[in-house]
Amino acid sequence: MAVHAAHRCMYLHRLVTACKSIQTHSRNRDVFEKLVIPCNRTFLTASVRSNENDGQSKDSLKLTPKQTQKQDLLLRRKRPLSPLERISSLLPQDVLSPEVMHLREQEQHEEDPQRCDPETVTDEGNLETHSGPELGEEPKAAAFHHAEGHVYPSLLGESLLTFGELLIAEHRKKRQVEFRKMFQLQKGAILQSNWGTIKHDDLVGQQAGKFLKTGRGAPIFFRRASLEDYVLYMKRGPAIAYPKDAANMLMMMDVTEGDCVLESGSGSGAMSLFLSRAVGSRGSVLSIEVRKDHHRRSVKNYERWRTSWALRRGQEWPNNVEFLNADLSTASSLLAGRGFHSVALDLIDPHLVLPTLLPHLHPGAVCAIYLANITQVIDLLEGLRCSALPVLCERIIEVPVRQWLVAPALQKDGQYCTRKAPNLCEDTSSEEESSADGEAPFEPGFGNVPYIARPHPEQMSHTAFLVKLRKFVR
Repeated sequence: MAVHAAHRCMYLHRLVTACKSIQTHSRNRDVFEKLVIPCNRTFLTASVRSNENDGQSKDSLKLTPKQTQKQDLLLRRKRPLSPLERISSLLPQDVLSPEVMHLREQEQHEEDPQRCDPETVTDEGNLETHSGPELGEEPKAAAFHHAEGHVYPSLLGESLLTFGELLIAEHRKKRQVEFRKMFQLQKGAILQSNWGTIKHDDLVGQQAGKFLKTGRGAPIFFRRASLEDYVLYMKRGPAIAYPKDAANMLMMMDVTEGDCVLESGSGSGAMSLFLSRAVGSRGSVLSIEVRKDHHRRSVKNYERWRTSWALRRGQEWPNNVEFLNADLSTASSLLAGRGFHSVALDLIDPHLVLPTLLPHLHPGAVCAIYLANITQVIDLLEGLRCSALPVLCERIIEVPVRQWLVAPALQKDGQYCTRKAPNLCEDTSSEEESSADGEAPFEPGFGNVPYIARPHPEQMSHTAFLVKLRKFVR
């Protein structure tokens, strides 16, 4: 009994000592939180980099509301303690073993409040600043663009807009394009529109594919001009070969990289650009135009596109097109000693030049002809019949393109229409209560909005007939 009484007294003594240590620990924790909370630091993966190394002061470090909320969550978040740690924290230090005392001293050293002071943290190898990644630490496969306080990641090979590039400006209203214009970035110039103006200088240094607001608050979408855009909006003399027709002609001719192609009828240079891209740097295109004004226009359009491409990609567009001002029907000396994998003709009377160019066309190769009306097609077939040329007419086609408008159905108030299910006498009291509570409306789920599809009111009319001729050997 005396032994049990002695143990009971020792237990009570330890319990009183533990209660005192808990009160002391609570007071120390309050002091610790007062020291930690004013520290404007957000601990990331491992540690923090000092602002002293970056030449910044403590006041220059500003956190966004989202980062401040994240910091508060991190301060309130604590690691759950194991049962052994909870028991050891209640015991006084005089009853702890040397191993536990050593571990407790390590934890106190790691939780020293002085480490939160930005002026005492100087280890650059293990610390990380909150002001954004440095250039030397960026990965090689990606970079970061800094604009207006935001960080935009960019892909390898992507570049910012610069003077001399060709851009497309678009303004959409109710999912329809009401304004579209191709222009070249020039220093000091201003883009004019009915929805306001934007200075070209404000576009330089921005990323492509971005919305900018005019002085009147209208959003304008800016992107780089593709080859299709350039062909449709470039300055032209005669009618161009539209991209839909040019694509089918390239498939007819089976143009691949490294081919040598002949073109007659340069026009405004549209087909020359498509052929130039198809044959690549290892191929060549010979473009012949009989009219001097058309010849000059095609050369200017070609060089303008090459200049814009070099600024955009940092490398030159292949200089693989040779423009000549001559009449193909009487200039057989220009083709002497040359052979062509395919031929593209855009002439009024193509049957007049076929006798001159067919000897220079490879056997089995294709001659694709672009004709504006069916009367020219009849004249071509009649000329082939009378001259008995070694060619087969394989195909005569027209390429229609029909645009469609597909958009979700909207009510007059701008809200989405919803499909109404049949009334199954279900209890809707819960839905009425939720609507009465003033909860914010939510968008209908997937498959609940009907769509309206109809042909676009502005359709492209007839452009040309495409005739595919193939050379054969007798």
